[in-house]
Amino acid sequence: MTSMSPEDARATFLLQPHAVLATADASGVPHLVPVVFAAVDDGLALVVDHKPKRTTDLKRLRNIAANPHVSLLAEHYSADWSTLWWVRADGTARIGSVTPEMLAAFQARYPQYNEVPPAGTAVVVTVVKWSGWTA
Repeated sequence: MTSMSPEDARATFLLQPHAVLATADASGVPHLVPVVFAAVDDGLALVVDHKPKRTTDLKRLRNIAANPHVSLLAEHYSADWSTLWWVRADGTARIGSVTPEMLAAFQARYPQYNEVPPAGTAVVVTVVKWSGWTA
């Protein structure tokens, strides 16, 4: 069992196609949701896109407005436990709009966004800690 360096954790995280975003409301109640992301500057960007959602009043956005501390987790599980790993980005988030730089990063990473570009709300995460573990 080995801890990853922050540099290795970041590099491994950025290779993953998706992660799980953890937010908490003002009273600390956690909320998890799978997300796609792109590296923008030194941080991460998430977008609210066209995929169907029950409402536009998303819990993750309400939580970030009330408590900007977030974590994103990517991991690999296998019955072969010698191949297990996880990486995490901890930071603070702010809500904004999709910028041209974000759009370019998302379209380069996810070809689906070339047909229907994300144009709504964006979440920008300033990562203050990268961590990880590997078997």
